[in-house]
Amino acid sequence: MLDRRVLHRLIGSAFREDIGFGDITTTAVLAGTETGTAKAIAKSELVVAGIDVFREAFSYRDRQLTFTGYFTDGQRAGKGEILAETSGALASILTAERVALNFFQRMCGIATLTEKYVDQVRGTHAKILDTRKTVPGLRYLDKYAVKIGGGLNHRFGLYDGVLVKDNHIAAAGGITEALVRVRGRISHTLKVEVEVKNLQELEEAVAAGADVIMLDNMTIDEMGKAVSFVNGRVPLEASGNVTLANVKKIAETGVDFISVGMLTHSVSAADISLKIE
Repeated sequence: MLDRRVLHRLIGSAFREDIGFGDITTTAVLAGTETGTAKAIAKSELVVAGIDVFREAFSYRDRQLTFTGYFTDGQRAGKGEILAETSGALASILTAERVALNFFQRMCGIATLTEKYVDQVRGTHAKILDTRKTVPGLRYLDKYAVKIGGGLNHRFGLYDGVLVKDNHIAAAGGITEALVRVRGRISHTLKVEVEVKNLQELEEAVAAGADVIMLDNMTIDEMGKAVSFVNGRVPLEASGNVTLANVKKIAETGVDFISVGMLTHSVSAADISLKIE
């Protein structure tokens, strides 16, 4: 369930950015009394995500607009299907159109791509994770869309999970020293994940007591050896250069999680158009 207060903050910011001192085109073209209906149409197959965000964007601009959604989040829509429609003042619809679509298209794109990755690893025990590689300010919606597509959320930010990465290790002088410092400064209830780039570092991370280990940019062969060495003692997360073409092979090595930055950092927006009748 999306937090309506968060939505209003995000939508309000987007409208302030887009409208500024006013929609001069709509004001010049319309008299302001025109009414009608606009339909959102899927131009390709997609997984619906953010239908409530789409609704809230129109409502934020004009509470008198009516909105009907024909799909719920998580449902698949085919090319040419009507996803939703809004009716009322055409000036309000035209002004809200781009903001509403920007949110909706991005979220549907993320959910659709996530589902493709999840489908590729089906039959293995690997789970698809997102990352913090999100558009600044939109992480809340980006990660929600990943969940709608069947993926899992990694830590939301720097504040809710410990992940000791290569630069932390370099700054501390090594994996063992970094873990000693972390253990001495955080609650015992927090799990500690450590990034490693080779099998030697993996062995050190296991010996130092890491709770989760991220295999960073390892080859398929190296990942297989890492799984054999760990033998279930510590959950393993594969990360780096994961694509739809290789994600199944990565999952088949036996890793527990696969994090995919592409889900949010370079996803293509779903093709959705808004047509006024």
